Parts: sequence; C-alpha cells; structure tokens
Amino acid sequence: MAKIKLIKEFREFIERGSAIDMAVGIIVGSVMTGMVNSLVRDVIMPPIGMLMGHIDFSQFFIVLSGGEPGVHYNTIAEAQAAGAATMNIGVFLNTVVSFLITMFVVFIIVRTMNKVRSKKAVSTRTCPYCKTVINAEASKCPNCCSSIKPEKIIPEQPSDLEQGLKKITKIAKKKVKKIAKITKR
Repeated sequence: MAKIKLIKEFREFIERGSAIDMAVGIIVGSVMTGMVNSLVRDVIMPPIGMLMGHIDFSQFFIVLSGGEPGVHYNTIAEAQAAGAATMNIGVFLNTVVSFLITMFVVFIIVRTMNKVRSKKAVSTRTCPYCKTVINAEASKCPNCCSSIKPEKIIPEQPSDLEQGLKKITKIAKKKVKKIAKITKR
C-alpha cells in the first residue's frame, strides 16, 4: 500500500513538471557555467592581463612554502610538482569574475521572468467555505462539494512568456555579437 502511494506521488510530481523544469535548469546551468568560465578565461582576462604588463592570470600565483630554494616557477603545475605550496590568486580572480557574470545573467533572467509573471492573470482562488485553493472557473469545490459562483477569467496572453523569452534571446544575441567583435580584433 505504501509503495503504491509513493509511486502515485512520484508520478504526480513528474506530471506537474517540477522535475522536468529542475532537470532543464540543471542542464542549462552547467552549460552556462562552462560558457561563462571560457568567456572569463579566454576573452575577458587576457586583455586585462595584457594591460597589466602581460600577466597570465591563470598562472598568477605566490609560492608560500616548499619547493627548491631560489628557484622561480613559471607555472602552478611546475611549483606544485616541485612540492611547493602555492596561493593561486589568478585562478581565484577568474572564479570571482565568472561568479559576477553568472549572477548578472541570472539577475537579468529572473528580472525578465518576474515581469512576465506579474502580467499573468490569476487562475486560482480560495473556496469561501473550506479555504481550499481551487480553479477560479470552478462552480463546485472538489474538496467540500459547495456550489460556488465561477469567476470570470481574463484569458492568458500566450505572448507574455514568448515576449520574455524573446527579450532574453535578444540580450544574449547582443552579448554574443559584442564578444565576437572583441575576439576578431
């Protein structure tokens, strides 16, 4: 009996779309992480390093201890292979810049989606008798079977979500064009 209830609840969870939305979010997030890391490592930080005296930020580090005395290491890998403990400042800076870019993109997406959501008509209401959340167009409460006068629903405009996605796509295309212009120089 408990197994059947668990399976039924799991099926309802999947049918609601929450699991699919979550999976899509995780996949998009991992792809975006790789893209932002590459943007920072390969596009943003090299010009900054060039302006600061040809510093390769991915190899900007300080030897804390260990290694061979008096030896200069050109890369983090060389220093660590010699047994030196390193403070990898450049790697940390790349991570901070990646974080800031990712948070900005997430902010833009959330801001756009909030604008889209605020325009949607509410399609649920509370039953005045049992206080259960029901469909706004319902004439009978499925929980307490009370007769209720249905509310008139303003039809949702399917273009709201599409407009939000178009805005996000437009912003992303502009950013990609800017990146393409920078990399062609």
